[in-house]
Amino acid sequence: MLDFIRIATAVPAVRVGDVAKNAADICSYMEKADAQGADIVLFPELALTGYTCGDLFFQDTLWNGVKAGLAKIVECSENYPELTAVVGMPLRLGSKLYNCAAVINDGTLCGLVPKTHIPGGEKRWFSSSQDLTDPLTLEAWDLYMYVDVSRNQLFKIGDTVVGIEICEDLMAPSPVSTDLAVQGAEVILNLSASPEVAGKRVYRQNLVKHQSSACDCIYAYCSAGRTESTADAVYAGHSMIAENGRLLAENKNTLDTDYMLIQDCDLGKIRANRLRNQYFQFAHASEKLDIIRCGEMQQCRGDGSLYPTKKLPFIPSDKVSREERCREIFQIQVAGLKQRLSILNTNAVIGISGGLDSTLALLVAVEAMHQLGRPASDVYGVTMPCFGTSDRTYQNAWDLMRKLGISAKEISIKDAVSLHFEDIGHDISKHDGTFENSQARERTQILMDYASVVGGIVVGTGDLSELALGWCTYNGDHMSMYGVNGGVPKTLIRWIIETVAEDGVFADAKAVLTDILDTPISPELLPPNAEGKISQQTEDLVGPYALHDFYLYHTIRWGFTPRKVYTLACKAFENDFDSETVKKWLKNFYRRFFTQQFKRNCQPDGVKVGSVGLGPRGDWAMPSDATARLWLEEAEGL
Repeated sequence: MLDFIRIATAVPAVRVGDVAKNAADICSYMEKADAQGADIVLFPELALTGYTCGDLFFQDTLWNGVKAGLAKIVECSENYPELTAVVGMPLRLGSKLYNCAAVINDGTLCGLVPKTHIPGGEKRWFSSSQDLTDPLTLEAWDLYMYVDVSRNQLFKIGDTVVGIEICEDLMAPSPVSTDLAVQGAEVILNLSASPEVAGKRVYRQNLVKHQSSACDCIYAYCSAGRTESTADAVYAGHSMIAENGRLLAENKNTLDTDYMLIQDCDLGKIRANRLRNQYFQFAHASEKLDIIRCGEMQQCRGDGSLYPTKKLPFIPSDKVSREERCREIFQIQVAGLKQRLSILNTNAVIGISGGLDSTLALLVAVEAMHQLGRPASDVYGVTMPCFGTSDRTYQNAWDLMRKLGISAKEISIKDAVSLHFEDIGHDISKHDGTFENSQARERTQILMDYASVVGGIVVGTGDLSELALGWCTYNGDHMSMYGVNGGVPKTLIRWIIETVAEDGVFADAKAVLTDILDTPISPELLPPNAEGKISQQTEDLVGPYALHDFYLYHTIRWGFTPRKVYTLACKAFENDFDSETVKKWLKNFYRRFFTQQFKRNCQPDGVKVGSVGLGPRGDWAMPSDATARLWLEEAEGL
């Protein structure tokens, strides 16, 4: 239901040529993998015999041991019907040997997949799968069953399609896994025996990450360990599990053996990407593959408990990556506004509130002017105090404008809004939606008209999170002539400001920027409290932005169901919010997201900065009349 699959990679301490001992170790790791709820356990290339057997591969005695060892593993698998094991073994067919992966489930040898790309030294013993011109079905020796031997096989585990390649099959100019993925493989398993040389670990990492990205797949790689023969090389025992370009798990030791790696992987992300990526839909495989079902009863047991789930999905976890991301996004924003100002040969007008959003928009505008070779005074900042303006934000707005050297102006809107209330018959003591929206629309009217006076365009300050929730007044702060923050989520804005401040680009304004970062998020549309402090805090009204940005990312980027979003959120925020709080704000998110689409359908131009965007001209196409009923019913039942 949640689309997770749990994959284990196991590297036993192989004893070269001792098939009975190796088979027993493989069975032992199958037991461990099953006990931890794995759906698949992957072993290295030729794990049953050891990769470095050399001319022993020609020995009848070793071959007899292989048949007995395989029979033992197949028999052992009857104890773990919910686990599929993939084991490397040699296969003798007539006068040829093949380096194969044996796929085993619940007492059945489901298939044998031979290696295709044979490196030079290995050609002494093994033939390529290309030598099997037609798929071959053989009677599996003492197992009393028939099995296909072919590279043109995919395996279905529950509702998951799995493909297999062996070591150099990944390193070829056209990897075998590309064909497998094009024909539906969502998970690729690689049985490998890679000798360790300086720099090769990084090379393998890059290969696996790239292929998992290029194929929109989960990619598990398991290589022979250091107990292989060291006559000519040392084998690293390198294991990795990657998902669409991201390394989820990897063994820590450079040279390793006798261990198991286990990881939940998110098939939902793979399926979401493939639905969207038309280049994937129209790709063509060179050969038609057969799909073999592994186990009639097996369903994926992965539940996501072993999956890394970030609280703040828009923000990189480590400081260096976060700062790089913030600088990159800031420059994207600057480039967008710079182009618009250049084309129109105009000035910039911004309403300055002393809050996070208007601060970032102002920094973007000043930097755009700087890159255009124009003075900061070509940016016109207007602060428009009214009933809800606090002393702190008022002073910060003025301090910021002065420190940045822009053209600054104050226009109080109290009298204008009070007169407007008289005109429309609204009681000024009634602090409702009319009270709040009238202030937002008055500010927008002033900005638009003042832009005509100074020859400028109004730069919008609203962010991605506010657009998602519709937390903006229609034709008020909802409207501008170019929105620089429309692609930036609320949880990321403070980090961008902090990074820019620390970089010293606006050194004179660092102190006021630091104070703005410490100010509570508020629209300041209701009067301050008795101490003159902010009384209306946004997150008390619509919910924590950390939760809403989490919901937004997983709903829009991946199309996850309410149940999955809720499950992931409960895990990510287990130390912050109880499950009822997560559910409460999740329902609020769906309700607001659907009902507020009409605001997004006519939002101003503004650049996209990440993988999640709500711009109506390509990022998010949704009718304003869509109903949230299905989503809300599922959320209510959680």
